[in-house]
Amino acid sequence: MSRTGRPTVVLVHGAFADASVFSRVIPELIARGLNVTAPAVPNRGLLGDSAHIALIVRETDGPVVLVGHSYGGAVITVAGSEDNVRALVYVAGYALDECESLMDMQSGFAASDLVGALVHTPVPVDDSTAQGTDVTVEIDRFPSVFAADVAPRIAAVLAVSQRPLAVQALTEKAPTAAWKTKPSWGLVATADRAISPEVQRYGYQRAGMTIVEVASSHLVMLAHPESVIELIEEAVRATTR
Repeated sequence: MSRTGRPTVVLVHGAFADASVFSRVIPELIARGLNVTAPAVPNRGLLGDSAHIALIVRETDGPVVLVGHSYGGAVITVAGSEDNVRALVYVAGYALDECESLMDMQSGFAASDLVGALVHTPVPVDDSTAQGTDVTVEIDRFPSVFAADVAPRIAAVLAVSQRPLAVQALTEKAPTAAWKTKPSWGLVATADRAISPEVQRYGYQRAGMTIVEVASSHLVMLAHPESVIELIEEAVRATTR
């Protein structure tokens, strides 16, 4: 819940990570007088994950600025339709269109280094004998693919503490695209080896977003937090009082 009536910034992490990737952004946003929440995303599927974030947004008192990194961009594309969402901020993220999945969007572009670094692991589904599949990133390749300009000690911790992504999250289609009705901003990480900068740029341009480009790896919020903070503040100023 918002405690002061000020805007709440909801930070939505992506695949293979948790909310700790925003650890350099959160203190600065709080210091600037903003309410902040950084929930855990289940990473089980686009529809369920976006419903989970939408519930958090609905229970937040006052205006919300939704920030999505990576796969989290796809999540806020759907969850951002909630009435109290004032703005969307994409950070090296997927800005899907209606009836589009991550694989659909990615199919028009050359594969990034991430594709060859994925590890597929069978996992049980609920209490049944059925099996699903989770994907993670090879531990030895995580730093170079995700975090080339992040402190090596931090990258090493992130590599061994990944939050797996269910394969179905790659194929579920977005039922709506909130950027069609909500003001949106997008940050392109131009040295990204996980999501091609071309994919990011295409989605942002298609949506008519305000776009900034930063020479950064995929984890731009850890490598260049000031750029992410400035973009969030711009979205807050433009859309809330």
